[in-house]
Amino acid sequence: MKRPATLGELRASGWRSRSVKDELRANLRTRLREGAELFPGIVGYADTVLPQIVNALLARHDFILLGLRGQAKSRILRSLTTLMDEAIPVLAGSEVNDDPFRPISRHGRELVEEMGDDTPIQWIGRDQRYVEKLATPDVTVADLIGDLDPIKAARGGHLLSDELSIHFGLLPRANRGIFAVNELPDLSGKIQVALFNVMEEGDVQIKGFPVRLPLDVQLVFSANPEDYTARGKIITPLKDRIGSEILTHYPRSLEEAEAITRQEAWADRGLPVEVPELVREVIDQRSGVSQRMPITVLEDAISNAERRALSGGGERASVRLADVFASLPAITGKLELEYEGELQGAGAVAEDLIARSCAEAFDERFEEEDALPIIEYFETGGVLSISESAREDVLLQGFESVPGLLPLAGTAEGWSGAPAADRVAACELVLEALCAKRRISRTSSGAYTRRRGGAR
Repeated sequence: MKRPATLGELRASGWRSRSVKDELRANLRTRLREGAELFPGIVGYADTVLPQIVNALLARHDFILLGLRGQAKSRILRSLTTLMDEAIPVLAGSEVNDDPFRPISRHGRELVEEMGDDTPIQWIGRDQRYVEKLATPDVTVADLIGDLDPIKAARGGHLLSDELSIHFGLLPRANRGIFAVNELPDLSGKIQVALFNVMEEGDVQIKGFPVRLPLDVQLVFSANPEDYTARGKIITPLKDRIGSEILTHYPRSLEEAEAITRQEAWADRGLPVEVPELVREVIDQRSGVSQRMPITVLEDAISNAERRALSGGGERASVRLADVFASLPAITGKLELEYEGELQGAGAVAEDLIARSCAEAFDERFEEEDALPIIEYFETGGVLSISESAREDVLLQGFESVPGLLPLAGTAEGWSGAPAADRVAACELVLEALCAKRRISRTSSGAYTRRRGGAR
């Protein structure tokens, strides 16, 4: 169906304008009635964060998402565009997305007055109506609100005090859309005052010249509570006028963490990739940290398995626990170490995190006393060397030489008929967990031996 191209055609079509908050509310109500998914790809918030966001939108509130890094705050804000109309009409050439029936800019009003029903209309999509700004201390009022443009004034023959001399900032350009500010506390106080003034009064002052801009904007923010004292704070008048403050959180269960990692990690490598569930569990075991860490660890582990498969001429990549240990670069850069951690070094701390994950996964499946034959084998001089490039069948033959290892690993769920990669993962988990518990040791060359003082 052809969309109206002029103001007269738009009026004849029966189209009615509505505020962006009413638009979001109406489309949200429709989604709720239909039982449609509201925020695709958001895991773990169904009973906590998402209902609060829905309530805020139904109440037509501006809101802020408050939470630590890696809690999908920006992703949630960007997904709000799915609740907007597919496209809306604006006056052609308008910098502030003027409503054809109620233009707010002087340019828009003069255009309608001059051309009447022949005023040209253009349609903009929902993605064009979302404007996002990362707050930094150097953001200025000109960036967000606008500034006087002497060149624009000279070319148009306008006074500097004329509204037509203004170069509009991001917020006016987000008119009839969503304006998102990430890390709100990083904005200086005077910038927050400018935001507050727009929210409360609908006008701005640029270089001392007051300009009335009754903007139609859904304002949404994000903030990290750790930054409140480190870099700044939200001024009280602005905070008081943000309708809802919604707290986000890290995954509250291992299942949720695994689901997020599975969804976000890039595993399409051009050859089949097998990631045993035991390996996924070890990667996500240390819940309560930014979900970006297990995502990048899994991607790095898959890459190590991919490298091994390509080097050996294999047709598939099977991820092992050894690949997780090879993914230390994906962990060390995300660690913020205090004094004791700095003494150990990021690499040692990262290895310890993986070892603890192995121990926790082991404790959920096995009893340590059932591993006594394995421990005794190594205590009496037994050694097991594992090559990173070895095939699974060769690894399983090596594991078979350790008394009690295969029977114990076989008690893990899903062992019967499990692929070789899963069997290898179960055996590796037992050995790595015993290393973490200081019952046996693993040398730097990858050989498992008797326990040595202070060694893993």
